[in-house]
Amino acid sequence: MKKLVKVVAAIIENEQQEILCALRSPEMSLPNMWEFPGGKVEANEDIFTAIEREIDEELGCKIENFKDIFNDTTHEYETFIINLISIKCRVVEGAPVPSEHSKLIWLKRENLDSLKWAPADIPAVKQLVEEKLDLSKAK
Repeated sequence: MKKLVKVVAAIIENEQQEILCALRSPEMSLPNMWEFPGGKVEANEDIFTAIEREIDEELGCKIENFKDIFNDTTHEYETFIINLISIKCRVVEGAPVPSEHSKLIWLKRENLDSLKWAPADIPAVKQLVEEKLDLSKAK
């Protein structure tokens, strides 16, 4: 039986309405694939506390999250199952600096699908692109 891992991912948007994308390093599992930064939820930790802790640890900045789930997906990899919970956030102190990732970039929603994403992140990417389309139709 594969282990189920609960993970939070931050969808961090800046004032230019760009989304922060993180490139997994060659040493990480799923090397050289893009993801939204975040990490495992610890025992007895709520997802909103976990996302703030993980971003502080991984990117060295403080974020504020919007206290609701943007996307919740479960994806089965070869050796484990991931429950990936994406939460929209914004930076409130400092600037993101990669400590575990190879690279960070800011991209407009319509360009997100130009990257090679980790499979579990794809549903959130699609939802962000569709959200942009819905916003432009509403104008």
